[in-house]
Amino acid sequence: MTRLFISRDSTALSLGAELVAQTLQRHTAGQNIEIIRNGSRGLFWLEPLVEVETDAGRVAYGPVQPEDVASLLASGLLEGKQHPLYLGDIEALPYFKNQNRLTFARVGITDPVSLDDYLAHDGYRGLKNALALQPADIVKQVTESGLRGRGGAAFPTGIKWNTVLNAPAEQKYIVCNADEGDSGTFSDRMIMEGDPFVLIEGMTIAGLAVGATQGYIYLRIEYPHAKIALNQAIAAAYENGYLGENIQGSGKTFHLEVRSGAGAYVCGEETSLLESLEGKRGLVRFKPPLPAIVGLFGKPTIVNNVISLASIPVILDKGGEYYKNYGMGRSRGTLPIQLAGNIKHGGLFEAAFGVTLRELLYDYGGGSASGRPIRAVQVGGPLGAYMPESQFDTPLDYEAFAAIGAVLGHGGIVVHDDTTSLADMARYAMEFCVEESCGKCTPCRIGSTRGVEVIDRILDNVDKAKNTELLRDLCDTMTCGSLCAMGGMTPYPVLSALNHFPEDFGLQATKA
Repeated sequence: MTRLFISRDSTALSLGAELVAQTLQRHTAGQNIEIIRNGSRGLFWLEPLVEVETDAGRVAYGPVQPEDVASLLASGLLEGKQHPLYLGDIEALPYFKNQNRLTFARVGITDPVSLDDYLAHDGYRGLKNALALQPADIVKQVTESGLRGRGGAAFPTGIKWNTVLNAPAEQKYIVCNADEGDSGTFSDRMIMEGDPFVLIEGMTIAGLAVGATQGYIYLRIEYPHAKIALNQAIAAAYENGYLGENIQGSGKTFHLEVRSGAGAYVCGEETSLLESLEGKRGLVRFKPPLPAIVGLFGKPTIVNNVISLASIPVILDKGGEYYKNYGMGRSRGTLPIQLAGNIKHGGLFEAAFGVTLRELLYDYGGGSASGRPIRAVQVGGPLGAYMPESQFDTPLDYEAFAAIGAVLGHGGIVVHDDTTSLADMARYAMEFCVEESCGKCTPCRIGSTRGVEVIDRILDNVDKAKNTELLRDLCDTMTCGSLCAMGGMTPYPVLSALNHFPEDFGLQATKA
């Protein structure tokens, strides 16, 4: 049987993958052919991507449209022969082979909802090892790996787990923050659609590590394809003894459910998420107490991002030291980097910490899609700083970014060429905070509203110097006085635009 692979990833679907699959099905009806809907390789400029399994390995073609199918088949697609859309072995292409695929090792290769396929590609080896360890030893492996929260806060995962492990309680919870709302980010979605079992395995290991028997995936409401894939994979895990009572005959228990989010950006903040998960309005909680002590329903709770939890299986499979060998400084392991915006080769690239922005933008991303100079990139979502070309040699490292007033966040990079007004982008940042603030604290709720007004006055040349000083004071109040990162980080894009691109505000090029 000949096997063809076409992605079921949302991005691939938006580019026509479903029509390509249907057209191939129609043209090959009656032949000994199986069409497998895999995850995306992450090279979105080549989607819809079609791969065929040959004796020499998998051969790729792309981007394929329905009208290309007839000529592909006539040219020998099923034998991996030449065609204008021929790419060869996708893993041999420079922008793929230079990656460090640890968390995304199976994405684009396997059938996402096939447990047999997952097991055939090293799946559940981490859980098998975890079942043979004491909880404290599992936590020790995670701590030694140097893994830090991939959702943006970069808090050491092992410390959080150890806190929950040592918190006395009859019931504990594992909560996955899958409310991926940052602009230019899609790594969580790609894992959930392209390898849902790795997230399920990671959450199960987390449950064993701290004594939690119930887990919830708080899923962004705008991710219907991820919800389908997760629920299919969860059903298969239950049916085969990888979830539920007596996991793999170990006597251990872990249950898992998917819950749809509330459609609010602020619910990406862990305490607001917990409020929403409990059926309440998504308002930020005061801390302390931390969720690790008083979390979901008042019980000790691990709240980790999708990528954090999906990184756990490889750590338990190959050891904390193996994972720690990737990266630099205190930033260990790999980060799935997402390139979006005005970029020629947009997509996801998993690389060890230490790669520079310039390498990502030009070696991987191929420069701007418009062909114009890249003027600025926003890293870390809508609350991330705008970084000018002079900072493009900054390595991807939490401390290196913090040293220049930037954040690495969830690894999303949005690219802007020299036609973008950074003053308009600064105004948008404040306006975004107005729309998405939960309203619980004054600096965020009122500060963002006043921020829009002040920026408008600057752009209208009304007391420009006085209002610029006022904007800086307002940003300082929001940074120091907000209850959570929603208000506390909104000044990052505003001040970075003001500092690095003052001419867009009609100001002299002097930095505060």
